[in-house]
Amino acid sequence: MTEDAPTPHIELYVRSLLPDGAHDRQEAVLDRLERLDREDEIAGYNVIVWGKQIAPESAAANTEEGKYILNRVAEFRQWALSNNVSLESFYQTTDVDSEATDDAYRAMVLPVMGLAEYHESELAHVAPCTDGDVVHSIVDRLDRIEAGEPPAIEQTAADVSIV
Repeated sequence: MTEDAPTPHIELYVRSLLPDGAHDRQEAVLDRLERLDREDEIAGYNVIVWGKQIAPESAAANTEEGKYILNRVAEFRQWALSNNVSLESFYQTTDVDSEATDDAYRAMVLPVMGLAEYHESELAHVAPCTDGDVVHSIVDRLDRIEAGEPPAIEQTAADVSIV
């Protein structure tokens, strides 16, 4: 990291039941976070396990874990709004048919992996996210952290002239 850049703390959100191929990607990101932590490129990291989806109106959403996930996703969405990027491709809402009853309910599908970067206690970046047609992935953000660079969305904003 550059001298004036804050050392970030990372939260990595991982899905507990993985689709084919995702486990190796998760392991690669975890190995990289361990190395970045060991080399003092980051101030540390936490791994938070979440499921495939959460229904905001469900009993699970009222548990401590459910509230934590919903609060974090709300924080991520506020960050995206403030930074003119989108998370919608990665946090989609869908209708689910209940197997126990004939009712349907709304659920938010959670990504296989999500990264939240904090500087002090302030959310500085969420990955993956999209900026127009450009996807800013978790690996892209780790590359930039390793190079001592700000998030690409900050770099793009800094390169824009209003004159």
